[in-house]
Amino acid sequence: MAVINTNTVAEQTSNNLRASTASLSKSLSRLSSGLKIVQPSDDAAGLAVSSRLEAQIRRLDAALNNVVNAVSFTQTQDGFLKTVDKALRRMGELAMLSQDTTKSQSDRTLYNQEYVQLQDYIRATATKDFNSVSLFSSTTFGVTIDEKGSTFDFPGTPILSNASYANAIDPSIDLTTSLGSVQALANVSGAINQIALDRARLGAVQSRLNFTNDQLTTTKENLSAAISRISDVDVAEEATQFARFQILVQSGTTMLAQANALPQSVLELLRS
Repeated sequence: MAVINTNTVAEQTSNNLRASTASLSKSLSRLSSGLKIVQPSDDAAGLAVSSRLEAQIRRLDAALNNVVNAVSFTQTQDGFLKTVDKALRRMGELAMLSQDTTKSQSDRTLYNQEYVQLQDYIRATATKDFNSVSLFSSTTFGVTIDEKGSTFDFPGTPILSNASYANAIDPSIDLTTSLGSVQALANVSGAINQIALDRARLGAVQSRLNFTNDQLTTTKENLSAAISRISDVDVAEEATQFARFQILVQSGTTMLAQANALPQSVLELLRS
């Protein structure tokens, strides 16, 4: 049938060309963005899952940051305690030297002066902080260890309020007397035992935090891989689809021109 007003072939060809052009445009968007899901309509369920996983990763990043800061906090604590330990050992040495009966009172006075300076150093150390948070308070610290907000609590490391340290820095101790020297040695020995316990506990806390850090990092990697499988485009596959749609658009454009030329055959009838 030869008609002029309705060109069904051209309409069908135009619809096919429109679909091919839309697919080509979507393929271009995917290749340019690197994403499989450019619009929610591409994969509504996949978009919802990937959004939840991305939110979980953001929380994991925050937890990782908290854990790393906690490690730095305990490392700073241990750094100060290490120097305090050295000071206590020197104080014990001074207390022992002052008990030497061959030493004069002037010698004992010199020992006492150094002993007092080391006591002052320990008191000053007890007031140190980390980002305005006291390093040596009795406060228990809670560190978030996962994306759900679960916490790992570790106790503070007090100095001024701890009896062992307080005895060692007692200002009433005087090395110029034999009784004072004996008492100083006993007090310092107790503080050295306490600092050994505190540093060992900090080491255990650091070990726990390091394992937590490793676990969070591994979890983040696995979640990132899951998001990639859902959201990231397979460039090789999409490039193949792009080439296919490009050919379809080009051929569709050519065929549409041919379909639009079909009604011209009616002119042949009119000329006869």
